[in-house]
Amino acid sequence: MTSENFFKNLTVLSLEQAIVVPYFTYRMVLDGAQVVRLEHPVMHDPNRLVGDKVLDEERMNAYFLTINSGKKALTLNLKEERGQEILLKLVKKLDVDIFVTNQLPKNYTKLGIDYDTLAAVKPDLIWIGVTGFGPQSNEGAYDPILQARAALMDLTGEVEGSPQVLGVPLPDMGSSEQVYGLTMRALYKRAVTGSGSRIDFSMFKSSVSWHAINIPMTASFNKKLTRRGNTHEFFAPVSVFATKDGFVYLAVGNDRQWQVLTGLEGFKKLDQECYRNNSGRIADVKNLNRMLNEITAGYTSKELLSQLTSITVPASKINSLSDLVEDELIKGDLLSATDPESGLNITLSPPPHATDYIKECNQKLSFPPRLGEHNNEIYGASLGLLPDEMENLREKSII
Repeated sequence: MTSENFFKNLTVLSLEQAIVVPYFTYRMVLDGAQVVRLEHPVMHDPNRLVGDKVLDEERMNAYFLTINSGKKALTLNLKEERGQEILLKLVKKLDVDIFVTNQLPKNYTKLGIDYDTLAAVKPDLIWIGVTGFGPQSNEGAYDPILQARAALMDLTGEVEGSPQVLGVPLPDMGSSEQVYGLTMRALYKRAVTGSGSRIDFSMFKSSVSWHAINIPMTASFNKKLTRRGNTHEFFAPVSVFATKDGFVYLAVGNDRQWQVLTGLEGFKKLDQECYRNNSGRIADVKNLNRMLNEITAGYTSKELLSQLTSITVPASKINSLSDLVEDELIKGDLLSATDPESGLNITLSPPPHATDYIKECNQKLSFPPRLGEHNNEIYGASLGLLPDEMENLREKSII
């Protein structure tokens, strides 16, 4: 078998909006799955209107374009009985493997998207409901709200400063990755047993799960953990240090690394008895970091990194996003999508792992779909609806 694109016949139907589910389905696209996103004909994904208007048209703003390439798009009004009937036909006719939504639980039955209803027409369906706080809660949740409640913000920021949000939306993206993992488990279960699955996923619990070290340290060992700026609770020196032309992050993770660091010509004055053990460095971290800053300020970032990498002490220049996309380890892995109508080309983030599908498509995905772009293709060719029927459904705002 020359290709490992196992997912080319896998169909994902998604009632999605915002980030958490669209990023999960984007991950499925990168594996080669066929992803069809559902949106209300009028109250569509609000992210379509977020960011700069980079195309001369409505509902295709920059923020939406970031994680929706490679998908197909249908409009469907699930508040209407006819819309729910069409949904069931979609699940059956498209032989949907995975249905996923980030609607609130109170809307499941109301919209006809609950597990029992959909599994009745597709018994081996993998059904996924992603919510802020689990199926028992209808509380709305944006990523920063989850960061606040999950204590992520309390751990982020300067020592004397206020709590800060993370630079990336970890509750959103982290939840997407964990849903991806659970989906792989469900697919394996189905391959072995033939059974479908219902997955109720809490973004809050996902966010808390990242405290794999912090919770035991707090709840079991009474360690007070809170904001420490760029330093580390348990290792030193670990922080940002200034150079002649920028900043470098240096992370000494053990005493051997400290020994080789202080063996460098410019750092020898730090080879002091009190600093030879990590505990001693932690105890005097403010003075230690101050002295290190005095040393690093005499180097350019390139000079400093050259010395540090030569002795295998982990360090990095503080990259901007513009720097990052030019990184030699990343530049060749970036994906792209080109709009066949306007010619606009967008650069997309690389996948965590280059799948066979990514190689087969030469790292080029189809452009993010316009609202209802694939209505005619799927409702007509797949469901067999006639043009007059579809026009009638459009007039009634069902599609």
